[in-house]
Amino acid sequence: MPIKFGTDGWRAVIGEGYTYENLRFCAQGTADYLKENGFSKRGLTVGYDTRFASNDFAAAFAEVMAGNGIVTALTDRATPTPVVSYNLVASGAGGGAVITASHNPACWNGFKYKPDYGGSASPNVVAELETKIAKTQLSGDVCRMPIGLAERKGLVNRFDPRPAYAKHVARLVDLDSIKRSGIRVVVDSMYGAGSGYIAELANGALCDVVEIRNESNPSFPGMSQPEPLAHNLCGLQNEVSQTNADLGLATDGDADRLGIVDEDGRYISTLQTFALLCMHRLEVMGDRGPLVRSITMTSMIDRLGSIYGVPVFVTPVGFKYIGPVVMRENALAAGEESGGYAFRGGIPERDGILSGLMVVEMVAKTGKRISELLDSLTTKVGPHHYNRWDIEFDESQRTSVTKRLDGAFPATLAGMPVETIDKQDGFRFVLRGDFWVMVRFSGTEPIVRIYAEAESPDIVTDLLTEARAMAGI
Repeated sequence: MPIKFGTDGWRAVIGEGYTYENLRFCAQGTADYLKENGFSKRGLTVGYDTRFASNDFAAAFAEVMAGNGIVTALTDRATPTPVVSYNLVASGAGGGAVITASHNPACWNGFKYKPDYGGSASPNVVAELETKIAKTQLSGDVCRMPIGLAERKGLVNRFDPRPAYAKHVARLVDLDSIKRSGIRVVVDSMYGAGSGYIAELANGALCDVVEIRNESNPSFPGMSQPEPLAHNLCGLQNEVSQTNADLGLATDGDADRLGIVDEDGRYISTLQTFALLCMHRLEVMGDRGPLVRSITMTSMIDRLGSIYGVPVFVTPVGFKYIGPVVMRENALAAGEESGGYAFRGGIPERDGILSGLMVVEMVAKTGKRISELLDSLTTKVGPHHYNRWDIEFDESQRTSVTKRLDGAFPATLAGMPVETIDKQDGFRFVLRGDFWVMVRFSGTEPIVRIYAEAESPDIVTDLLTEARAMAGI
């Protein structure tokens, strides 16, 4: 079966599609890409997450690089994707590879390729990688050098990725104000690669950071998958409310996404989180610059852009689309509905650790609790409520679902007039007041996602229900 990339990289079930053989095909295709495009002499940076055998899969990837004569820097421990990305940029590497399935369930693993700028691979790069990987699958020709020999020859070098990243973050976040703030923070690493980072950077004499689920556990117990959504964060919510903490932060399996809960343990949606961060940068910090959001991100960003006089750019889902706009426009902030946020001065990629620290900085500098900041946001942009349904489907249904949605032209949804229909990435029905409902297929799992944003939770539920009926799933 051809190896195809989804929204960000290739993912498959371990032991079925995700095998050493297929990963080595990916590695050889990557080596061919690097050599043919002039990147191979700069080397490759390789990291991995806490999933089952990720360290061994990473070593197998490095063996193929060594077999092709490409010097590889291999992290000496499980490492967040944004930390790998920053290190490859800082070292001048020709690219990077991360062995991770991000937020997918425990039985999955994957491979993300990062170009030399540290962001997600663009559609053009993905297409070229897929072509070279397919050619390798067809021929079966893979060059390998055993990891021990590769290390002795200096073709694979293990390194600690933390120091360089810590210095990078210290340039973007006022860690001193955090350490002096008296804030109590609970961090849930969801048994993933982000463990220890926020605590080590933010802990101080007057800032107390407590960690939960910070040990590695590839089965990710107690959650459907290591994704920082409300249904996976009951432990974090309880810990925050029972210990009188000021806020809770959660990072996903490879720590490129962030979820937060307020001082009462209430989950704050990813749309609210990004809007809060943008409002903070614009109002409190006095920064100015374009904002970038995916098509499934909140329309609150458009209203903030209008209030503060900054442009807003809208892209399809995925940082492979967001990242290029961030770089082209020198964007102040960028975000997508999945909980991935990027900021000026950082890499053009999701960074859950940096985002979490910016949330703590926001609380420290304003002296306000998350609930109070949300009240300020609502005063500015009006009430916005959001929800998302993820519905498993049989791949054989894809064509019929697409056909039904493509032929749908409802005059109203949940009693609100439909003003426009956007089909650039799925089917997005824009309603009065810039509220909306959208149906699209996941790029990484056999799931149909239905999203809705409206002025009340009841209307959101009605929109989701009507959209599901319209799709026939």
